Amino acid sequence: MCWLVLQVSEDRIRSFIAVELGDSDILTKVTSLQRTLIQTGADLKIVEPQNIHITLRFLGEIPASLLESVCEAMRQIKFQPFDLELQGLGCFPDYRRPNVVWVGMARGEVELRSIFNQIEPNLRNLGFPPDRKGFSPHLTIARVRSGRNRQELVEAVEALKDQTLGSMTVSKVKLKKSVLTPKGPIYTTLYEVTS
Repeated sequence: MCWLVLQVSEDRIRSFIAVELGDSDILTKVTSLQRTLIQTGADLKIVEPQNIHITLRFLGEIPASLLESVCEAMRQIKFQPFDLELQGLGCFPDYRRPNVVWVGMARGEVELRSIFNQIEPNLRNLGFPPDRKGFSPHLTIARVRSGRNRQELVEAVEALKDQTLGSMTVSKVKLKKSVLTPKGPIYTTLYEVTS
């Protein structure tokens, strides 16, 4: 089921398709991990708990007139509710030059890939170029702003590489609007597809 949450009047909308992390126990564990990372003294931009999500597809700045077509593409997604188990920390692109600290998954990756593989051809038909980074399911929990205390950060991430954060059930995929502000992005749900 897909429904419009609000009408958008702007000309261009910065948007993405995602699975939100709505489990409060997992969010508590994520914020605890973030505090551990901050204690390394590394120069980090921590992702706010309310903004933590798994990006299925970043759409970028798109014409507002294209939103209904994106929603229609999302309506084609077929999936059953599935369990997502979050486990392990890592860095993109690698430990030598970390730009992003992420949480991985022990279960649910196959289902997320299936959703991505269903929506991607529909988006390509709408004129979206392929995602140049490819699809790598993860939760971004921090961005690295400089090389300050990089080694300490890497050691902390490596020490937590097997950390288990828990499981949640995924039953919704959302089209999100992103407004960038000096204090960080503000996300609003535009559409929602329910399994």
